[in-house]
Amino acid sequence: MKFSIARDALVKPLNLVAGVVERRQTLPILSNVLLVLEDKTLSITGTDLEVEMVGRVELDAAGVDGEVTVPARKLVDICKSLPEGSTIEFSLEAGKATVKAGRSRFTLSTLPAADFPSVEGGAGSVALSLGQSLVKQLIDGTAFAMAQQDVRYYLNGLYLEILGGRLRVVATDGHRLALATAPALVEAADTGIIIPRKGVLELSRCSMVRRLWS
Repeated sequence: MKFSIARDALVKPLNLVAGVVERRQTLPILSNVLLVLEDKTLSITGTDLEVEMVGRVELDAAGVDGEVTVPARKLVDICKSLPEGSTIEFSLEAGKATVKAGRSRFTLSTLPAADFPSVEGGAGSVALSLGQSLVKQLIDGTAFAMAQQDVRYYLNGLYLEILGGRLRVVATDGHRLALATAPALVEAADTGIIIPRKGVLELSRCSMVRRLWS
């Protein structure tokens, strides 16, 4: 596996994906992000087994395809420490990942990509695309009412529902309830889903969101 990428193109998606990675994990591989290179597309995946986030970056030039997992926080810190406008050269050899930029060189330990867990997901029956401003508006108007670590796990998140051609977002901790609505802009049967609290917080950080319902 080998590729070159602009530092500025990598930092934002990497930082977003690393946001779902917990700093303390019982499974070492959950502290890593999965890097997969196919043709000129680099995919970056992070998960805590509850929420999975994938970021994709198109490279200017094709590299050597492959996949590997590397420590998420260390890779983020390395990329942030590099000067803006620099080019990062990533290579994998003998189980070690090397990150080079200018005179800087870093070596990271790796774990097999085959051991990286995947959050199971089937084909969605409803697709809904929302702009960042609308997502932020809906979340800001309801997320404060979500429960935290409630034994009633279904209260620890947001309920999103398509009802009568409109999108309805509801949050409650059992004592208070917040509701926000917006045009769904989708022709589909009424349906709904609960997004876990951590997923909601990550959605609020994204610049553009595409959500699939099963």
